[in-house]
Amino acid sequence: MADTRRDWQHKLSTTIIRENQAVYVEDLCVVGLGRTRLAKSVHDAGWAQFTGMLEYKAARYGRTFGRVDRFFPSTRMCSQCGRVNEKMALNVRMWDCPCGAAHDRDVNAAINVLAAGQAESRNDRGARVRPGLVPAPRGEAVTHPDAACSTRSVEGISVL
Repeated sequence: MADTRRDWQHKLSTTIIRENQAVYVEDLCVVGLGRTRLAKSVHDAGWAQFTGMLEYKAARYGRTFGRVDRFFPSTRMCSQCGRVNEKMALNVRMWDCPCGAAHDRDVNAAINVLAAGQAESRNDRGARVRPGLVPAPRGEAVTHPDAACSTRSVEGISVL
């Protein structure tokens, strides 16, 4: 059963990455969700493993991958006006905002996760906000050129 699920996750994650230039996911607290009545569903889905597959495949295919903070109110925030509502029970699937927008909980969350993911990595003109990783210059590295040399002589007196 686990091999079948893993194979399905590999195929699905590859399809998602190949068909999209950018993929953003919510960084869910899987351990916390595992303590609720949805525990079996959460663990069966293998969310952490699946998002890991998405992440490394995005790097492999040159796609953008981003995680939105788990405390971001994606389901409670109106995607039209930005108003954040009070906590909602999981059984609330549809809700209306005072601005007049009617929301499906999951569709609204998807819109908000996409917007948050894009806002985190780009400025208003589409340029990347954060530069890529750059190796530290040799002078700033923590290792020292003499680190491989012994600091003690045969008699136990320091050579340096």
